[in-house]
Amino acid sequence: MASSSAVKAALKQQRIETPSWAYGNSGTRFKVFAQPGVPRTPYEKLADAAQVHQFTGVAPSVAIHIPWDAVPDYTDLAAYATGLGVRIGAINPNTFQDEDYKLGSVCHPDAAVRRKAVEHFLECIEIGTQTGSEVLSIWLADGTNYAGQDSMRARQERLHETLTETYAALPAGMRMLLEYKFFEPAFYHTDVCDWGVSYSHCLRLGEQAQVLIDTGHHAPGTNIEFIVALLLGQGRLGGFHFNSRNFADDDLIVGTADPFELFLIMNEIVDADELHGDIAFMLDQCHNLEPKIVGEMRSIMNVQEATAKALLVDRAALKVAQQSGEVLEAHGVLMDAFNTDVRPLLGEVREELGLDPDPIAAFKGSGYLEKVTEERVGGSAMGWDA
Repeated sequence: MASSSAVKAALKQQRIETPSWAYGNSGTRFKVFAQPGVPRTPYEKLADAAQVHQFTGVAPSVAIHIPWDAVPDYTDLAAYATGLGVRIGAINPNTFQDEDYKLGSVCHPDAAVRRKAVEHFLECIEIGTQTGSEVLSIWLADGTNYAGQDSMRARQERLHETLTETYAALPAGMRMLLEYKFFEPAFYHTDVCDWGVSYSHCLRLGEQAQVLIDTGHHAPGTNIEFIVALLLGQGRLGGFHFNSRNFADDDLIVGTADPFELFLIMNEIVDADELHGDIAFMLDQCHNLEPKIVGEMRSIMNVQEATAKALLVDRAALKVAQQSGEVLEAHGVLMDAFNTDVRPLLGEVREELGLDPDPIAAFKGSGYLEKVTEERVGGSAMGWDA
């Protein structure tokens, strides 16, 4: 078992990216619910994200969504982030909210629509270059609703062609992470519906293309930790969008629906010694009912707790039990770590970093939310479509 000092050292180095869109208004398919003090500009989103980093100490980067976070000068946006103590993280193109994308974007039967989508990808790569981002994160809403609506094989070839052009434009230090989702908004077939489709395209593209796992994009009962293990073994696990689901893409705070699953995912990462490798650990959530900043903090703390428990697994004892076929003993090693209350340990880690051991209480006592609620009067609050 790793020593307490080694576990603390690993936790201090952990980094979890928050998404700009988590700080804006969001809701269900039926209603977007407004909250007071919501940012009106990408700059105000960064200010909120900086609060999360200030109180947790492990969230120094912020993913942006284009055109939701479009600004006239991206170098200025990056400089503003730096001044707040954070930086711009993954660049996320949006090819699902334009009228032209009704029948798809890069898989659309019309070459002109595909061209439009590719140009947007290329624009996002340029934005990444200007902001110092190292990740282009692609999620596609492409698919069909009815059998016969379009050729599934033809759509896969269109996808390959458009991704190939996009991949060729990547600078040396940037990766393309291809996300998958098994349904919604397409209900007959989705063009990138699972890890296998994403993985196959990444293999065709090259080493800078990797799979992005959104933990909410799976059917109930899916063994996500197996997918993690397989992609780790193939060197193609590019990153995570952490959230939680009871059914599919519920966008709940990570670890709330199934904390054991989150622990098992982090266990595979720790077991492969990839906690501090190139895997991008990112949140992807929309806080419809809960406060935005506090919601992000709670997700980060949940990931930290799952990570701490994974670091406490007695690897030597686990290996012995596995090799000797002691089924329940091996399972018991994992359960001993999972059932450990790691909150005091994480409190010590934060204190050693010069932080309050209770980030949420410290934030609530800072008066920041009351301050920005008073200041952010007038203008339009940012949300899913802005």
